[in-house]
Amino acid sequence: MNDQLVLNLACVIFLLPLACFALMAVFHERIPRHGDWLATTALGVTLACAIAIFVHAAMTGRNLLVNVTFDWLPLGMTNMLKGGILVDRLTAVMLVVVTLVSFLVHLFSVGYMAGDVRYGRYYCGLLLFTTSMLGLVLANNLIYLYIFWELVGLSSYLLIGHWFEKKSASDAAIKAFITTRLGDVGMFIGLMICYWKVGSLQYADLFAAVQNGVLSGQGFAGYDWQTLAGLGIFFGAMGKSAQFPLHVWLPDAMEGPTPVSALIHAATMVAAGVYLTGRLLPFFSPPTLIFIAYIGGITAIFAATIALVQDDIKKVLAYSTVSQLGYMIMALGVGGYVSGLFHLTTHAMFKACLFLGSGAVIHAMHHEQSMSQYGGLRHKMPWTATFYIMATLALCGVPPFAGFWSKDLILGDTLAFTMQHGHWFLVVAGFGTAFLTAFYMTRQVFLTFFGAPRNEHKFEHAHEVAWQMLLPLVILGTLSLVGGLGGWFEKYNPKLDGITQIKAIAEAGYQSPLVATAVAAAHQVAAAAHEGAEGAGEHNPVVAQAHHTAMVLSIVLAFAGIGLGVLMYRERKNGKALLNPDALARAFRPVYVLLWNKYFFDEIYNAVFVETTHIAARVCAVFDRLVIDSVVNFAGLMGKVGAFVVDMLDRLVVDGLMVNGSARAAGFMGNELSYAQTGRVRQYLLLMVLGILALSGVVLVLIK
Repeated sequence: MNDQLVLNLACVIFLLPLACFALMAVFHERIPRHGDWLATTALGVTLACAIAIFVHAAMTGRNLLVNVTFDWLPLGMTNMLKGGILVDRLTAVMLVVVTLVSFLVHLFSVGYMAGDVRYGRYYCGLLLFTTSMLGLVLANNLIYLYIFWELVGLSSYLLIGHWFEKKSASDAAIKAFITTRLGDVGMFIGLMICYWKVGSLQYADLFAAVQNGVLSGQGFAGYDWQTLAGLGIFFGAMGKSAQFPLHVWLPDAMEGPTPVSALIHAATMVAAGVYLTGRLLPFFSPPTLIFIAYIGGITAIFAATIALVQDDIKKVLAYSTVSQLGYMIMALGVGGYVSGLFHLTTHAMFKACLFLGSGAVIHAMHHEQSMSQYGGLRHKMPWTATFYIMATLALCGVPPFAGFWSKDLILGDTLAFTMQHGHWFLVVAGFGTAFLTAFYMTRQVFLTFFGAPRNEHKFEHAHEVAWQMLLPLVILGTLSLVGGLGGWFEKYNPKLDGITQIKAIAEAGYQSPLVATAVAAAHQVAAAAHEGAEGAGEHNPVVAQAHHTAMVLSIVLAFAGIGLGVLMYRERKNGKALLNPDALARAFRPVYVLLWNKYFFDEIYNAVFVETTHIAARVCAVFDRLVIDSVVNFAGLMGKVGAFVVDMLDRLVVDGLMVNGSARAAGFMGNELSYAQTGRVRQYLLLMVLGILALSGVVLVLIK
């Protein structure tokens, strides 16, 4: 396979779902089965193309496969904004993740969404989302990434609000859209800083600008432009990846169909922020990275504590997703490029399996989502229970499941960073989250699949799902087991510093003054980076010790969390557990209430932002009615008065005095003068003679 074929496959991966979306958007009512088979087949083809690129990248040994740049949008007489496609190993991994999960979600939806009133529209939304996400991954510049970033947000809005007749779903869609847009405002500001200072939004130019010190000048509030631009861009990632304090939209987004939760809110859309952070990691300054690490750490443990007490099966998984995304962001903040993106990859598999598994349970229990109504479902749904438990063990970090390898790397990188630079909160957050994750997932498994049925009626009607819904669970559950073996991700996609990426893109044919300057000094920068890597790599005894310690602790904490969950939720023959969770909830009721109400963030945001907005709207309405309308009405009244005066002037003066008056005067004069017209010639001659004599007399008088 040559590079041209890779480029062709990349174009197929993007254009095929786009063409299928355009076709179904117009004709899905006329296509058999509303086109579900067409959409699923198209995604199957894109998955095959993505796997072909992935295998080719592994066989060639090169990191960068394709970088095509072209003129796209003229800005002024001499400046041209460029677009382009980038295919490297990170792109190859993300293409497989997106297409695999999307294909399986399309297949799962055939059974789950059967009979939906907007079945064709649902598949159109899935295709639009998949196309947008693939465009985001393939972009080689921030402007294309930003365009598809916003399309992903639009797709999410449409899919979350698919059942828009339900108010909670429409509210959740609006909440997700507005919250993520808040982060995108910061991202747009970061992009504008980059374009203002660098003059380009190509990844290579941004990395070269950092290498050349273009963004080192002091900006606002004492921070350099690199830090300000990095913080702005990361705000966008905070919104998409539901990081604290912009996390509030993701749990509510569970109002959408469960396959949507698996696709958008477990594996792909929320991973876009992590992907962006990893892609631009060499661009971020040290202060920005510390900020990123703390946001990730806070999010990880914060969301994990809320998941402890949730009763809705999807809400538990939603807060688990927020927590795991915090893990990934924290890892990237401490420089763990491999660990953060590796966990993105493994998490996509086992969390998609969990969401689809929860969808199977909800479907079997007639759309009941409360775990307090479940129990004993392993007897009714043995295959679903098996693969759900496999994915749970991966999420808990139990070896040899996939989540163990990626989570262990994150904890090792965090511990190594802390041992060398401080910031011990990150270690507490990381290891504390590992324990809490194992506990609340064990709680969910026992409440759902073990013990006595708590709703006999729905339990009696529960059954194993059809093959279209079971096959995705089999595939994702298997990947949850084997997806982390062999350390394949680090071998396939090792960490690359900025100058290495600049040189690779330059060798692929992209040139600019910034890149040329950076490459000219590459040997000095590369040598310094190599020395730094040796000092911080695996050969560093501190790092090696940190990773060994983290491995032991992560295993101990995982089993401790599972053990505590078993003690509290495994029912014995008498129907009770060894530890009574209700008694603990009563003993620590203030804490339980705080967690049950999600730290009252929704209430706080509602009071501070929503209600104040409503109050401002009401004030504006009153001001509009009393002031603006009064001014408008007064102006209207003055217009009426003026019109009345003008009308009176027109009728009395113009028409009455001037027009009609002059007419009457002319008529009167004509009438009076008419008496001088007798029609007698002799009289006219007499009057002429008399007139002449009179004039002659006057003349004689004047002459004298």
